[in-house]
Amino acid sequence: MVRFVTPLILASLSVAALAAQTCNNSKQCKDEKYPCCSQYGECGTGAFCLGGCDPLASFSLDSCAPMPVCKSKTYTWDNLDNAATQDKYLGNSTAADWTYSGKLKTEDGNLIMTMPPKSGGSLVANNHYIWYGKISGKFKSSRGKGVVTAFILLSDVKDEIDYEWVGADLTSVQTNYYWQGVLDWQNGGNISVEGGDTYNDWHTYEIDWTPEKVDWVVDGTVHRTLKKSDTYNATSKKYEFPQTPSRLQMSLWPAGQPSNAQGTIDWAGGVIDWNSEDIQNAGYDFATVGEVSVECYDPPSDATKKGNNAYIFTNSAAMEADVAITNNNTVMGSLGATGLDMDLGADKPSSSASKGSSTTSVANSIPTGATVGSGGMATNDDSGSSSGSSSSSSSGSGSDSSSGTSTTGDSETSTSSGFTQGTTTQDSGAAGQNERVLRGSLFGVLVALVVLVTL
Repeated sequence: MVRFVTPLILASLSVAALAAQTCNNSKQCKDEKYPCCSQYGECGTGAFCLGGCDPLASFSLDSCAPMPVCKSKTYTWDNLDNAATQDKYLGNSTAADWTYSGKLKTEDGNLIMTMPPKSGGSLVANNHYIWYGKISGKFKSSRGKGVVTAFILLSDVKDEIDYEWVGADLTSVQTNYYWQGVLDWQNGGNISVEGGDTYNDWHTYEIDWTPEKVDWVVDGTVHRTLKKSDTYNATSKKYEFPQTPSRLQMSLWPAGQPSNAQGTIDWAGGVIDWNSEDIQNAGYDFATVGEVSVECYDPPSDATKKGNNAYIFTNSAAMEADVAITNNNTVMGSLGATGLDMDLGADKPSSSASKGSSTTSVANSIPTGATVGSGGMATNDDSGSSSGSSSSSSSGSGSDSSSGTSTTGDSETSTSSGFTQGTTTQDSGAAGQNERVLRGSLFGVLVALVVLVTL
């Protein structure tokens, strides 16, 4: 039965969600009730404590849930049965290989990441962490100024290895890496792609990551190599090399959104055109993903091994030597649970368990920054979309009702907020090149309202 929700409750809920404590490496979460610092820099419980939870900015190292170990597998896209939205995923990577936000489609065995007008795009993240290995993906990038496609490895302490396609340049793909979120614009490099058309032509992009080096491989050819030995910082006496368990993430996002910093817009080729050819023909900008494979490598020979189920950090230095492999549980009991109490709410229905002790715990259990499109809530509603994306058509035209096509995710009425793809920075008003910070949203409030009105 639907209950009447008073304006006072709604107002209180909105204030509670908007008042979520922010966090970063110099400002940890201070409240043990909301101990997890999400990838988007807010403190909370539930999904805040899962993929992307930053242990260095959280209340304590063990506030974040343990990270599911690597799983070698090849993924195709006949459907999205092995994917879950963030409001439904509680850490069971056996039941769901992927979490996602935004509007996704599958067609002819391919995944279509879409970005309807004035939305935040799509984000797809693998739930199994990779601690060295090879990832490979077949892609047709998006196109158009301000539109960016990404294929990256990102750790919870913000080690990162990137491919990014800027839609204003279809002749090349950009590569980059970061260590613990330190922004160094000298780390980037472009790779020219054979044929000069990343939008119409399929190409295979690989990241081959070992404890000694990273290779960026396009269509079977190594185009760039980063050696760990070349990343030594004599001042800190550390190798500033990506070296901690990371998730594979794929995304399509509006870097040219007018509200972004000017440096971001310039890097993306200009302000995004929400009346582009693809939006006119298909109803959205899109990128097409074919087969994706993950090959796990053995962990470092001197790694601490106490099991085979989950990675954890054992020290705030967050280097390779500070990762242990354990049998720790990765599945939380509810959206009110945290790494400090993984079983909280396990004996209750998920809706009431996520409600926890107050409405605030509901609003602070789904990272607001993770909102893409209308927030990634799974529905069967495809209203407003009369055409789909075809992996074999340069115009992306097609029909949602055509054979072999399935649609999931939000309607095309989307918020203008989005997610942070990769390394975050504080907004100082002077954006550096390739700064990639999009604004937060009211999705925490929306999720809380859905829970309340359906009780």
